[in-house]
Order: sequence, then structure tokens, then C-alpha cells
Amino acid sequence: MVRRFIRLLLCLIGIAVLGGAAFYLVTAPDPLPESHWAGLGAPDPANGEMVFWAGGCVSCHAAPGSEGDAKLTLSGGLALKSAFGTFHVPNISPDEKAGIGAWTLAEFGNAMKRGVGPDGEHLYPSFPYGSYSRMSDKDVNDLFAFLKTLPKSANVAPPHELPFPYNIRLALGGWKFLYFNDQPRVALANSDDKVKRGQYLVEGPGHCGECHTPRDALGGFKADQWLAGAPNPEGRGRIPDITPASESIGGWSEADIASYLETGFTPDFDSVGGSMVDVQQNIAHLPAADREAIAAYLKAVPGR
Repeated sequence: MVRRFIRLLLCLIGIAVLGGAAFYLVTAPDPLPESHWAGLGAPDPANGEMVFWAGGCVSCHAAPGSEGDAKLTLSGGLALKSAFGTFHVPNISPDEKAGIGAWTLAEFGNAMKRGVGPDGEHLYPSFPYGSYSRMSDKDVNDLFAFLKTLPKSANVAPPHELPFPYNIRLALGGWKFLYFNDQPRVALANSDDKVKRGQYLVEGPGHCGECHTPRDALGGFKADQWLAGAPNPEGRGRIPDITPASESIGGWSEADIASYLETGFTPDFDSVGGSMVDVQQNIAHLPAADREAIAAYLKAVPGR
């Protein structure tokens, strides 16, 4: 009887070990190899600046309350409150110790496109790598070059404040297994180059879906409600539906949307408000053709 119990116990332990090993293999950090980032050629910081504005980097990584040129010092420190705890935005200035100044292109690229930190750890998806995974390698390379031209900051953001089990980074591998991919969010048949450019900007660097798409209990996108509006991640109000079925902008023309992104004024001469103020001001730096492409994509996505 004792021997049978011991054998059963050993079998259960073996199954648990094998299960744990299988889970780790499936969910382990999966960075792109160094060779992936080699041979991209000399970066174009001017294009990197456009990617920077499209991505709205200053909105999260500038010091809270900063204005004007001070926004270009990406010292971090903003506290992002969520249902999973509070995330503190890191310093991404070129400072070699507090920021990303000592990072390689591969380390930066894998953070952006794979959600893997420089020490090989999973990054929390409060950093929207689920969207940045759609970015081209060239844009990542160019963005990294532009970030190196910005002022340094020695500020060190505090660690995230996350309760159990969200403070266990290993579990993020399971989240990635369920939700992380670099595929288009919607299939748009017969789309022209303008719409394709808008899709790239909205789904990739612009990461518009991160706020405008509702999520399930584990924080993954509800794929069938892309851009259909969602609760405000900051806890008050609601982020609007921006599909063609939207009650707020569904009746706007492409020209109306493009003008709003440039000027901050609606067709009814109301002005942009809330967290969209920063987004609009960032997008206003883009070429007119890019704002028009974003508008064309928003008119082409399925209404929800």
C-alpha cells in the first residue's frame, strides 16, 4: 500500500514537472535573434521623429505636467492605474544608467516588437507591444536613432505596484500565448495604398486600439469589437467608438477626421478634450498624407 502511494505520488510529481516544463517552453520569452536586426543599414532619424509622434511617446514617457520642449525629456514616472494594479512608466531617455542609452538595437527592437526586456524578461502589456509588433523593422531602427538625439534624464521610475498574481512575470507568457500576435486586426478586402498606410499607422505605431477597443477579464482585445469604444482605462468615462457606426464620428467625412487630427476641432467647431488632447497634438506633427490615411482607414473598418 505504501509503495503504491509512493509510486502514485512520484507519478503526480513527474506529471507536474513535465507540465511546468511544457508551460515554460510554450510561454518563455521569445526575442528575435541578433541577426534579425543586423543589416538594416543606416537609420533615418528624420523618419524616426515621425514614428515618434505617431507613437505618442511623449504622452506616457514625458514627466507628468511637462510642457513644450521639456516633453522631449523622456524621464518617465507617470503612474498608470488599471484593474491589475498601478504601472509606473519607465525612463526611455538616452541616459546610459536610468534610461535606454546602453541598449542595443536588438534589445530595443525586442522590447518594441516582442515584449521582451533587455534581461530576457517578459514586459507587461501596459507597454503596447501588442500594437508595436506590427511596426516595420526600419521604423523601429529609425525611432531608436531619433530617441538617441533627445535629452538624457537620470530619473528612475518606481517599480510597478501589482498585487499577486499579476506581479509574477512568468504568467505573462500565458497572456502572450492567448493574445499576442502581429497580424492585422481587421481584414480589409481590396484596400488601396492609402487605406493600407492608415491601417499600419492605427494598428501599429499609433496603437489606437489600446484605448478604443474593449478588453476581456484578462486584458485581451475583444477582437470582434475592434475600435468600438471601451471603458476609460483611467477609470472615468468612456473612450468612444471610432468605427463608421459611431454615434460620435460615424457621420464625419474623411476630410472631417483628417482636419480634426490636425487642428483639434470637430466639424461642429467643438474642440478635442480629455486624453485625446495629447494624441491629437502628437498626430498634428505628421504629414497631411498620413492624417488622411488614418481617416481613410477609420472609414473603411467594419462598423460596430
